[in-house]
Amino acid sequence: MNDAVAAPEFPAGLAWLNLRDPLRMARLRGRVCALALVNLGSGWCQQRLADLGHLRARHRDRLQVVVVHVPRFDAERDAKRSAHRVDLQQYDFPVAHDGDWTAWQHFGLDAWPTVLLIDGDGQVRERVIGESGIRDLDARIGTLLEGLTPQPLAGDPIRLRRDSEPALPLRFPAGLAVSGDLLYIADCGHHRVLECDARGRILRQFGSGRAGFIDGPMALSALTRPHGLCLVRGALYVADTGNHAVRRIDLRSGEVSTVCGAGRPGRTAVGSLADPRAIALSGDRLYVATAGDNRIGQLDLGQTRVAPLCDSGALGTRDGVGAEAAFAEPVALACVQYTPDVCDAAGSAIRSVHLPTGQVTTLVGGGPWQFGAVGGARDDTQLQAPQALALDPEAPVLWTADSGNDTLRQLRLGGGALSTAALPQRLHGSAALAIANGRLWNADTDAHAVLRLDPSTGALRQVAVGE
Repeated sequence: MNDAVAAPEFPAGLAWLNLRDPLRMARLRGRVCALALVNLGSGWCQQRLADLGHLRARHRDRLQVVVVHVPRFDAERDAKRSAHRVDLQQYDFPVAHDGDWTAWQHFGLDAWPTVLLIDGDGQVRERVIGESGIRDLDARIGTLLEGLTPQPLAGDPIRLRRDSEPALPLRFPAGLAVSGDLLYIADCGHHRVLECDARGRILRQFGSGRAGFIDGPMALSALTRPHGLCLVRGALYVADTGNHAVRRIDLRSGEVSTVCGAGRPGRTAVGSLADPRAIALSGDRLYVATAGDNRIGQLDLGQTRVAPLCDSGALGTRDGVGAEAAFAEPVALACVQYTPDVCDAAGSAIRSVHLPTGQVTTLVGGGPWQFGAVGGARDDTQLQAPQALALDPEAPVLWTADSGNDTLRQLRLGGGALSTAALPQRLHGSAALAIANGRLWNADTDAHAVLRLDPSTGALRQVAVGE
């Protein structure tokens, strides 16, 4: 942006999620401000906020970061959902909720994420759109910092309000796996994986409980916001989302090791990972859903390099073979013989990949901007930001956590219709499902709980996870 203009005032209707009083532009004078307008549920936006967090730590008081969340889905207009995302990520800067898209129009946005760089005099000097790398963003911020005139900062320091969730055994569970009488839970907010018995008693903990990227014995190792889990012959594979890695837990020794990934986001097309959310096994290969670059990766057991399966990378729900196809933030997988089914969160869709041919087909969903809560024949159905899949091989029925609608949906394979399961209560942002022994296990993520459903009776009970 060559011609600097004064940054407009924040709209009065913004709900500030972690401030006691509304923020005003005048409070930002005297330092460079990176104003990020994002969608908190987007993998791309989350990575941009991680970049800004690193730069904020580097430049300290000379750089202020402010975030405005703009909803994509109707469900995201609820400020409570946005507050859950802020609490999980523990952002160290002010975050506002723009439930009516007022700020989107106010600042003249075209895409998420957009970062407005504002100089110490309150002038908008740069508009950074999309996923430019952290080095480019740092260089642009550095240029503004060089021109910063030393002056007293405006007013008192901006103090964040920490309204943390209550201390519970689970904090945002986001992955499940079941083997016999054992239940494995990716306790995302506590940065650990739990091994429990069927009644929820904790038997072992993998990961120290502090965010990090450390291999070794289960109590000394470290994970960061783990999500999807996959059991494979005495090992538990983990989509270690915050570390952009796949980790392996040897269930005999408890040892945690890294299969692939280096702690920073990369591109599946060149053997790295970006925001891996789910893992599934088919034959001797693991398949990884990476929401950060809209790809499905494949990994031979015993190997350390992930290869692309569907290598477009563009955000969309386009069917086709190989690079002709496009996914929209894939977050869950369920394998049916040689056909992984894929849950597209941003596309509100369920897709399938026929491995022998590479053909990608949409089972349910019409595109990134078509969402709702409609059941019935496949051509007429709608989901809203689904987050999880589980296959009941005996039916065969594909269960879906339709998280934007806080419901469970059932898709009968072989051309059947989509229906909504009758539950005695609404769910809360469910992000994981697993089926075993005639029961459906559900991570009721925003309620910090795991539920067990008996599909034959409709009985739904909370699993009392604890010591």
